[in-house]
Amino acid sequence: MKPIFIDVHTHIQFAAFEDDREEVIKRALDNNIWLINVGSQKETSKKAVDIAQKYSKGVYATVGLHPIHTVKSYYDSQEIEGEKRFVARGEEFDYDYYKNLALNSKVVAIGECGLDFYRITNNESRIKNLQEEIFIKHIKLAKELNKPLMIHCRAERDQSPAQRDDHNAFKDLIQILNSNLQLLNSPPGIIHFFSGSIEEAKKLLEMDFYFSFGGVITFGSNYDEIVKFIPLEKILLETDAPYVAPAPFRGKRNEPLYIKYVAQKLAEIKKLDLNKVAEATTKNAFEVFKL
Repeated sequence: MKPIFIDVHTHIQFAAFEDDREEVIKRALDNNIWLINVGSQKETSKKAVDIAQKYSKGVYATVGLHPIHTVKSYYDSQEIEGEKRFVARGEEFDYDYYKNLALNSKVVAIGECGLDFYRITNNESRIKNLQEEIFIKHIKLAKELNKPLMIHCRAERDQSPAQRDDHNAFKDLIQILNSNLQLLNSPPGIIHFFSGSIEEAKKLLEMDFYFSFGGVITFGSNYDEIVKFIPLEKILLETDAPYVAPAPFRGKRNEPLYIKYVAQKLAEIKKLDLNKVAEATTKNAFEVFKL
């Protein structure tokens, strides 16, 4: 029996769930909600795979190196437990390590990978070039293993609209993807937590990408226009747990069970029946992840 909803981007392997991980997963599965735990570096990628292997169905994994972990950075305390949460060296992308993890049958995508300019404060060119280099390695790995990409893309902090036109992470992302079209699978993957413009969405739709939306769409009307624009057959649901819990849980720890609130808001924005949204987004997930 197919699930009602699939949370295509969550992080139940993170430290935020160390005390009740099995209970959180059980709540989701008991409500016929499947989930995909997304890796962000070596440790969290391996843990996502280890967790997925404990379940015969309904729990899957992705493996990859998040762009913020390509340079020295502060780990979020919700992500990594223990002393590792403070300062970490930038991780070099070990192609063979991630390939070996991704050969597991429960791994359904490569990532999360991509570009993140939000935390860049100096050495912008060096960091952006490094992120691009590592992103291309993820693209090559996805091609080799015939798995979709789980893409993260975030613009600089506090940019004005004019600046974003010239220095937008999505502009760079699209340029990289266009330069590597021969390496993209069909379908090529998902743009998670999409925050780009309609024009950028058009270009990504032309490449056959899917888009996932989470709790942020329940906070107000900022995402209404883009949600209305992207066809339902290209939309997936996510929580990005433990982050960005939807209303009425805003500010609290998120979890896959709350995916239904994202679906309800998406149905409201698109003026569709909730059942139609549930059926379509689940069908989309089965197609892109080959479940």
